[in-house]
Amino acid sequence: MDKESQNRLEHFAALKSKYQATQYENSLPPSLLYLILRKLDLGIELLDLESNWLGESQLEETLEAIKQEQQYRLQEFGNLEFEFSKLKSKYKATKHNGSWRSSHLYFILLKLESGNFLTDSEVKWLRANSLYETNKIAQEVKLFSQLKSKYKATQYQDSYPDSPLYQILKKLELTERLSNSEYNWLINNELFETAEIFQQQESVKESHFAKLREKYQANLHSDLSLSSPLYLILQNIDAKNNLSELEINWLEQQGLSETITIAQELQQTREFAALRVKYKVTHYEDSSPKSHLYKILKRLEFSNQLGEQDINFIKKRKLTEIIEIANEKYASTLKSKIDLGELLNESEIDWLKNNRREDIIILAQQKHFAILKRQYRLIYLSLALEPFYAIMVKLEKKERLDPKLVLQLMEEELLSPGGKIALAYYRLEAEFYEQEFHRTGNKWDIPTASSYWRKADEPEQALKLTNLDLSQIRESKLKSAISVTRGAAFRDRDNLADAEICAKKAMEYHPDSHQPYTLMGAICYDKSDYPKGDYWYEQAIKRGAKPEDIDDDRKRVIRSTKDENKRHEAAEYLLKKDSQRYAWAKSYLKKSSDNGK
Repeated sequence: MDKESQNRLEHFAALKSKYQATQYENSLPPSLLYLILRKLDLGIELLDLESNWLGESQLEETLEAIKQEQQYRLQEFGNLEFEFSKLKSKYKATKHNGSWRSSHLYFILLKLESGNFLTDSEVKWLRANSLYETNKIAQEVKLFSQLKSKYKATQYQDSYPDSPLYQILKKLELTERLSNSEYNWLINNELFETAEIFQQQESVKESHFAKLREKYQANLHSDLSLSSPLYLILQNIDAKNNLSELEINWLEQQGLSETITIAQELQQTREFAALRVKYKVTHYEDSSPKSHLYKILKRLEFSNQLGEQDINFIKKRKLTEIIEIANEKYASTLKSKIDLGELLNESEIDWLKNNRREDIIILAQQKHFAILKRQYRLIYLSLALEPFYAIMVKLEKKERLDPKLVLQLMEEELLSPGGKIALAYYRLEAEFYEQEFHRTGNKWDIPTASSYWRKADEPEQALKLTNLDLSQIRESKLKSAISVTRGAAFRDRDNLADAEICAKKAMEYHPDSHQPYTLMGAICYDKSDYPKGDYWYEQAIKRGAKPEDIDDDRKRVIRSTKDENKRHEAAEYLLKKDSQRYAWAKSYLKKSSDNGK
């Protein structure tokens, strides 16, 4: 018999023994039984034909053995599945859906459970499958193992990061103090070498604390324990950190004023060093915070400007770099202010002029001009910066405009009724003349101020100002002028009855003035009594009013009429009367027609 046949025969005999079929006589492969037993050994399910053959061959014990084997395998499969599920839960990998039979995850988790490190390829596999929490735990398991080795705690079996030992070892790594319960835990778990390392750390800290107390004049403090707040504060000072307000208050309460003084001097020295670098004066020899230069640089940090004495000090020591940096810094501050829409004050503008920063002045003016244009509803007009910026600034400051500037407004038609810039100008003039009247007692300022109040669209102010006992005024012309402007204010408020009373009184006071008659003409037009209005307008012309001025008044009356039908009616009347002279009225016919569509 050759070697291969011998091997097969021995294999067959082993399988028969395993599956309790030794009584089977045919012991020479190949045979049906050898085929069946080999399939079973490989975990391949038998066919019905094969199971029936075993029954017919009276191999009941073999069938029983096969049944037990299958039950065992099912149980083992279940055990493996259960263990895999527990590991997935423990290592935060439950979202992975792979089977334990085909996934790499089972092997990786078992490595972690046994305290072994993962290879780079295994870490990459976890990341590729979005198992980031599992990977994080793996890194902590690795760190835990390294810490156990470093702090002589390898005899402790648990490698999972939720172990109390892991938290203790991390504290030791940071040289943090252990609590009494943590120290006792080490002793109870017979981790004596680890506990000894902690004691060594504490001894080093105690020695360090003693040196810090000596160094920072804090030996008078009674609490020498490492848990004392003083230890942390002195460590902060030694680490060149600035003390907080709470720490300073605590030191004051403990009477450690010398410690505070040392800490503050060190802080100032650091600040001075940083400021010397910032302002390019590291070559300056005196580095003490008691130096006057430190005070200058400190002030400069908060104010952005140098005083005259500071400038003299700097120039004397040829530290002109400070002035250049300070000027640039202040200029940047002013730019930021402009960008935020804030206005520069006079001293800031003077500083820019003195330092030849016209670029920032122009920028400020342009930004402010844009704001004022929006405010005065002139954003869509293409106005030159000068003189219109100067005009708006004056109006904002409530300063009167000189005649030249008023002329500029008239040329650009910016004094038309209702415009915001016109209203602001007329209000200023009204206030000026009213103040002049109260200052000088000159009653001729009354009709002037009243007229401006009306133009400023504030007829109430005009009525308030002209509410006078005219019997106290001797001059007829003045009484007539006051009555006319008061009547016009009543007309502005659509109080035509009182307006007519004032107009007639004005005629009585000064029959030769055309103004009362012009007012009566406008009142009649307001009442739609156009022929009577024409009569009064003709009376005004007879008394010196220019025909073109009267026509302008008619135009103003129609333009200010709120009722479209009345406006249309007035326009038709004038066109019928003289279509050439009143050709402008056609536009009101068209507007009314368009609105009616």
